Amino acid sequence: MGEVADNLKEIRERMLAACGRVGRDPSSVELVAVSKTFPAEAVREAIDAGQTVFGESRQQEAEPKLAMLPENLCWHFIGRVQRNKVRKILPLFDVVHAVDSLRLASHLDTVAGDLGLFPKIILQVNIGGEESKGGYEVESLRQELAALLDLKRVEIQGLMCIPPAGNDAESARPWFVKMRELRDELEDEFQVSLPGLSMGMSGDFEVAIEEGATHVRVGSAIFGKRSYRVDGELG
Repeated sequence: MGEVADNLKEIRERMLAACGRVGRDPSSVELVAVSKTFPAEAVREAIDAGQTVFGESRQQEAEPKLAMLPENLCWHFIGRVQRNKVRKILPLFDVVHAVDSLRLASHLDTVAGDLGLFPKIILQVNIGGEESKGGYEVESLRQELAALLDLKRVEIQGLMCIPPAGNDAESARPWFVKMRELRDELEDEFQVSLPGLSMGMSGDFEVAIEEGATHVRVGSAIFGKRSYRVDGELG
């Protein structure tokens, strides 16, 4: 096996162990292999090792890469969504993360109608209230969620977060707990299912799984160190 395959095997074993520690079904957690900045050849190595779900953060980089790869893969757009790129993003990606406003979600909904698509979206929450990060403030999300749920084309899969930076993986645990509790509160308050919790990256995905993550976004631990930084906090 190559390095990517070896890394994937290790990540899957660690995911399995994390699920075992808290009695979760391993099939309830999906690994999104974050391939941004890495070439199609690296993605092919991961595909050969059985990986089918990948994440990209730039439409310009992703479009030619996706054209070189099998069509039966699942692609998550995990970067900051620019309104002027939505018409190009939606046909390429199965799931769009980091939706952080009703204005953006409504635009996605309108464009999806034009294209005949029903995209899945994940709402980003600025769980730490950091000025440097995007995402909904908790109360703003509560105020807009009813309108978000009324949109006809987009399907809200759940919530995502990027916790404040800490010294180790354990420092992220309280934020992951807050995200799970917020999701549960919103489900109860709005009588809606928000099953997805996209949280956890290379440095803390095991803690995220222990606290309820359904999607973990792992890049460098699979593909290696990036030669440059692109939306580095998203996965």
